[in-house]
Amino acid sequence: MRGYQAALAWIHREAAGIPLSPETVLKLHALARPGLWDSGCLKDKDGEIIERHADGRVSLRFKPLSAKETPAAMAGLCRLATELLRDRQVPPLIVWAAVSFDFLCIHPFRDGNGRVSRLLLLLQLYHLGFTAGRYISLERIIEQSKDRYYETLRQSSVGWHEGRHDPWPHVNYLLFTLKELYAEFERRYGDTTLPPGEKTETVRAAVARFREPFHITELRKQCPEVSQDMIRKVLKDLRTAGVVQCTGRGKHARWRVIG
Repeated sequence: MRGYQAALAWIHREAAGIPLSPETVLKLHALARPGLWDSGCLKDKDGEIIERHADGRVSLRFKPLSAKETPAAMAGLCRLATELLRDRQVPPLIVWAAVSFDFLCIHPFRDGNGRVSRLLLLLQLYHLGFTAGRYISLERIIEQSKDRYYETLRQSSVGWHEGRHDPWPHVNYLLFTLKELYAEFERRYGDTTLPPGEKTETVRAAVARFREPFHITELRKQCPEVSQDMIRKVLKDLRTAGVVQCTGRGKHARWRVIG
């Protein structure tokens, strides 16, 4: 548990500077499983994912990629994800979920794959500007729905080696999990009036300087020390107070100071 907390702390502290790379994956494994003989090392033997049934039967759930194929597969996965996010050929959150699914099918480590996959999910959310994972545990939300997690993983992995699989059951599960994370964040913090702290005033002052409609990314550049979630909360409060208006939705939304 201390190792996992160390990995979380590294992500929370330095996410912007941590690339999605095989080296990052190895470091997360080493941090999360300190002191073990294979910490930070890819598997060196082939394995199988076994399911044990209530009646005592044992069946093969999935056969991951071989140890020999794993290094190239991990490098390819990180490279492809980076290219897709850069070129915007696929919606970023779909890439986010698909990377996690393929990571689990590759199963690069002897043990600890699930935990590292969830650390990677958190890291990639930071990269995409979703920072509520700093306040709400993504690991806990997935644990609360672990039966659905395993069931969708089983459904989506059928035919994976042949490229005939359907990734959508697990992708949709992860997208729903992200929605649940933000719903809990909203329940905890959405109705709370922000205290007049330094960061809040920094955002308010930056908003007041805009004379033309602005995008939230422009506001973030003016407040690099403030999280995106804090910025969104301040904008929501300002809109409720009638200070700003929002036009458009999603990534096309633009804000305008009234008056």
